[in-house]
Amino acid sequence: MKKITPILFKVFMLLAFIPSQLNAQTASVTTNSTVIATTTEKEAEDAAKATVLLSRLDEIKAMNKSEMSSSEKKELRKEVKSIKSELKATGNGVYLSVGAIIIIILLLILLL
Repeated sequence: MKKITPILFKVFMLLAFIPSQLNAQTASVTTNSTVIATTTEKEAEDAAKATVLLSRLDEIKAMNKSEMSSSEKKELRKEVKSIKSELKATGNGVYLSVGAIIIIILLLILLL
């Protein structure tokens, strides 16, 4: 009986919060439909720009650099560095810190 009480308490608490989470999610989707449309246009522009930059990187890799002077090689290196920094800036990845990962793991352990 002592083990069943905390388990039932957790189940009732989880069931109590599910409807409010679902309601909040549907409300935000309906109000942000215009924001989503403009975001996808921006993502399409970023993707097109990224493909242009990647094609330029491929052209630079395919060049015969043995016949170039040192100043031309230096300019190419600068161009490659700038292209790589632009590609990193356009990447919209999700970064998690170690602390956030630990908290997520602890929450999963406690809830499961």
